[in-house]
Amino acid sequence: MAQTATLRGVILDELNQPIVGVNISGADSGTTTNENGFYLLKIPANEEVTVVFSHINYKKITASFNLKNGASFEFNPVMSLEIEQIATVVLQGNQRKRVEGITTIDPEIVRTIKGAQPGVENLLKTLPGVSISNELSTQYSVRGGNFDENLVYVNEIEVYRPFLIRSGQQEGLSFVNTDLVRNVDFSAGGFQARYGDKLSSVLDITYRNPVKFGIRADLSLLGGSLSGETISKDSKFSGIVGLRYRDNTLLVDARQTETNYDPTFADVQTYLTYKFSDKFHLSFLGNASVNTYNYEPQTRQTNFGTIANPLALLVFYDGQEKDAYQTLFGAFKANYFVNPDLTLKLIASTYHTTEEEYFDILAQYRLGEVNSNIGDEDLGEVEFSEGIGAQLNHARNDLDALITNIEHKGFYNLNDNNIEWSVKFTHEDIRDRLVEWEVIDSAGFSINPPNIDAFNEQPYSPYEGPLVPFQNIRATNKTKINRIQAYGQWSKRGSIGDHDVFYNAGIRIHNWSVEGEGIVKSSQTVVSPRAQFAIKPNWESDMLFRIGAGLYYQPPFYRELRDSSGTVNPNTKAQQSFHVVVGNEYSFDMWDRPFKLISEAYYKKLSDVNPYTIENVRIRYRARNNAEAYAYGLDLRLNGEFVPGTESWFSFGYLKTEENIDGRGYISRPTDQRLKFGVLFQDYVPRIPDLKMYLNLVYQTGVPGGSPSYADPYDFQNRLPDYKRADLGISYVLVDPNKTYNASWKDPFDEFTVGIEIFNMFDVQNSITNTWVRDVYSKRQYAIPNYLTPRIFNVRLGMKF
Repeated sequence: MAQTATLRGVILDELNQPIVGVNISGADSGTTTNENGFYLLKIPANEEVTVVFSHINYKKITASFNLKNGASFEFNPVMSLEIEQIATVVLQGNQRKRVEGITTIDPEIVRTIKGAQPGVENLLKTLPGVSISNELSTQYSVRGGNFDENLVYVNEIEVYRPFLIRSGQQEGLSFVNTDLVRNVDFSAGGFQARYGDKLSSVLDITYRNPVKFGIRADLSLLGGSLSGETISKDSKFSGIVGLRYRDNTLLVDARQTETNYDPTFADVQTYLTYKFSDKFHLSFLGNASVNTYNYEPQTRQTNFGTIANPLALLVFYDGQEKDAYQTLFGAFKANYFVNPDLTLKLIASTYHTTEEEYFDILAQYRLGEVNSNIGDEDLGEVEFSEGIGAQLNHARNDLDALITNIEHKGFYNLNDNNIEWSVKFTHEDIRDRLVEWEVIDSAGFSINPPNIDAFNEQPYSPYEGPLVPFQNIRATNKTKINRIQAYGQWSKRGSIGDHDVFYNAGIRIHNWSVEGEGIVKSSQTVVSPRAQFAIKPNWESDMLFRIGAGLYYQPPFYRELRDSSGTVNPNTKAQQSFHVVVGNEYSFDMWDRPFKLISEAYYKKLSDVNPYTIENVRIRYRARNNAEAYAYGLDLRLNGEFVPGTESWFSFGYLKTEENIDGRGYISRPTDQRLKFGVLFQDYVPRIPDLKMYLNLVYQTGVPGGSPSYADPYDFQNRLPDYKRADLGISYVLVDPNKTYNASWKDPFDEFTVGIEIFNMFDVQNSITNTWVRDVYSKRQYAIPNYLTPRIFNVRLGMKF
């Protein structure tokens, strides 16, 4: 099949007005602009193509492009009445991102490969160094970090995730709406100073500015999405809006716990731009989301143990959980293009979330031996109980957070030296009420926490000590955090002999203060220098080498200031990481098609570490900097056209990360995921190219499985089973925008696709956490796995008008 790329854009005159009827030609193909000045041209991929823009009233423009197969490049020239314009620079897609060590994901792949939790994160899990062990969640850890160590930007605006989420099935929708995305960039470490103060990664999303009217819809058994985009006739105003609805009932009902489950996850997003002139543009990014989660568990049976000694946990539930998360987010961004070398920006944003988590759930359990006699009518039933008890969990948690940002950014180009700077102020006002308690009753008497001296010896002697919950957390916090951040960085392209080189150096400064009711004000400052160097030797082989290093800090967010008892510690320090990344990119042709092998080795030395535990997706910190840690590993990814006209990749990652708490010696961190294999493979039937397939494979070795309440993590270093998952999607394209049809019913559609998906195709029992249940007789505690979703079938329709 012919390998092509797409060139698109809007052509304006010197008065910023669209030009109708511009002829665009290149490589034996051509098109013309519409009334909005918009054009779209297919050109051959992986070769230099000269494109000519001509109009009877304007001087022609000539430009050369070299794009990879399937790439979409936006080129918006301004045509002049007076002089001829020649663009002598060959535009090579993603060249800047190569030297910066940034992975770019085609947004069309993001929209095509949906998965159980559709979104950008569904593809991130196939990249080396990225770990997602819960298909119900969009949270991910990178190279030994945790979920709170990742930066997410949308059009240069930092976005946040909810605070109180404790399980993936509560989570709902990711902030990023894939229907609105134009570009996806991801860096797994060693990133530049222009990105914020986090320890692990950066996900940089760009929403698109529409160039024509369009509507896109996607429907499935898990929900749906609808987006629309438009542009005014004078091309000054453009807007895109997206609606999404998500219902996880199909996934949750398939799990081992029988429930009455009523979730509603919905949001609306918009990105609007108005061009007051060719020098001043104003944009608005808005989001409103409502997530309600009503959960009423009924029964559960989990079989575990060995063939010789099969065991089962049988639980009967009473009670329910009702959670609600409401989020409002709005941001304005003003761009002022002073001249071709100087751009000034002003960004102001506000994020407001109100969250409540209410539940009263009584779980009465039996832990016993399972009848394993084949042919017995009671096969699989629990026959002999080794443990009988009950567990009552109660929570009334409320949180109200208001986060306001204002930032100035600047870009200046001086004789091939690119200079960037920023100054940002952030105010965080967080009000939090935490009320949680747990009562455990075993064989008729209440289990006291280990920090109570009174020992219960019933029924042999009466118990006269206090009756207290096994766990009891009560706290009310009103916390305010003010931050001032600034950075400056310099970058330059040059040469050493015949070799192309790239330099980048920058520094960040972050000052923050914590205060509130009953909190003694505390203020701290950190300085973070970072640098990158890349060289592309003038060799016959297309090789690129790069190294990045820096001192990265993560000043504590509210979650990191609050310890497991709910108390805020304002003196919690920023975690510090000295980070070195060495990488290589080797581009080559195989089977006359382009491929790329990307290799990165990294090392992190962390100090002032704030230890934590992970329960499903909830992180609980100790709010003490009483540990040190390290992480090192190797990431490999081979991507290219294994099948002509499609992009696929194979990933491998090795990681080791350990921490030393209070000088007691090194143990595995909660995210110590040693081996990772990921595959994204796309294919189609050669004789029926409209019949397409994707396969999303992930294999990850198990992480530490946690420890019971009050237990010493040094005594519990057992690991969860390996995570193995395969998702398959098959689709048929009924309407292709590049084809013409005789059927009249297809006329309203630009695209129309139907498909089926099989999630967890091999029905592997993956577990996310353990439930700890005690045996009354032996006093042992069993780790009962909490399994994730089994095999699920889904149907999907995709339309574009």
